[in-house]
Amino acid sequence: MLRVVLLFSILLVFAQCSTPQGLKVGAERLDEYLPLLEGKRVAMVVNQTSMVGSTHLVDTLISRGINIVKVMAPEHGFRGEAPDGEHIDDSKDSKTGVPIISIYGKTRKPSPELLADIDVLVFDIQDVGVRFYTFISTMHYIMESGAENGKKVIVLDRPNPNGMYVDGPVKDPDVSSFVAMHPIPIVHGLTVGEMAEMINQEGWLADKSKSDLTVIPMVGWDHKQTYSLPVRPSPNLPTDNSITLYPTLGLFEGTVVSVGRGTDYPFEMIGHPDYSKGTHRFTPKPNAGSKYPPLEGLDCSGEFFGNEKAEHRLSLKYLLDYYEDLKDDTTFFRPYIRLLSGTEDFQKQVESGMTEEEIRASWQPRLDEYKVLRKKYLLYPDFD
Repeated sequence: MLRVVLLFSILLVFAQCSTPQGLKVGAERLDEYLPLLEGKRVAMVVNQTSMVGSTHLVDTLISRGINIVKVMAPEHGFRGEAPDGEHIDDSKDSKTGVPIISIYGKTRKPSPELLADIDVLVFDIQDVGVRFYTFISTMHYIMESGAENGKKVIVLDRPNPNGMYVDGPVKDPDVSSFVAMHPIPIVHGLTVGEMAEMINQEGWLADKSKSDLTVIPMVGWDHKQTYSLPVRPSPNLPTDNSITLYPTLGLFEGTVVSVGRGTDYPFEMIGHPDYSKGTHRFTPKPNAGSKYPPLEGLDCSGEFFGNEKAEHRLSLKYLLDYYEDLKDDTTFFRPYIRLLSGTEDFQKQVESGMTEEEIRASWQPRLDEYKVLRKKYLLYPDFD
């Protein structure tokens, strides 16, 4: 009974966001890209979100006679079931027999040997529009490896569920990791297709190389629209509400505060055993999405956001509040905050007692520059 209630709750939250009428994602526009694949040896960079209607894109293309040589699996794997950060092993798809090669294990950038037997790389993965969500980093490496090895790259575009605003600090040049690869803000306001064009044209690939890139855009989409994801993009973003809250609550992953990993509502709650103002209690336990959840087995006090529709905005209110409450009891920040925020200054700003308004003001000059740059790469009508 509990599972039925939980499933209903998840479906209800997803239903709160609208899906645009007449929307056709890039993968559904087969006539636009099948001619680029016919007679070619194709590698698919896909996961569980890569659907054409009710059929996976790999199955759709095989049924059309396309030669799928291999699937390259990103974080969470081909079927999207692996916990966050867990390395993925090579395997074989039981349905089609196609080899599945991990690009979230020993290697994240396809080697020349891995690309030797293919002609075209197809990227079709649902993103959530946040810099530290790793699928745009995977796309970067696909484009870079394609450019270095003379392989064409096709990106099939999908909506950005956080694509109706831009916010957060732009990444500093000296901060670099798989969750901080590009000089963009936390909420970048681009689809994967628009991001691919920006990466390519701005010279962000190694040695400023250029990918032989084709983006298949959507039809019936603009940046003012909300979008209810038909398939959850990763195990710990199971609802539209969690995806909307992700830019705000994701920063807590660089602190001692739990974001609800190891519960039924990850990224819809926050808490810590020593937090004094909490109105909600929960205890993280290992589950399919998190084998070793932070604060496992500890009774946490905090907030639950799952009972109301979240706003599309990046807020620092809760992080500043939790810091003030916990700073005397524990070391609040972890080194990971530098990579998540993308800046050398963010932790220092919070620790010095700066207000949200003062921290935001420090972001503004580079954020304004990014907004101008972003306009060059828009494929769809903007939100303003």
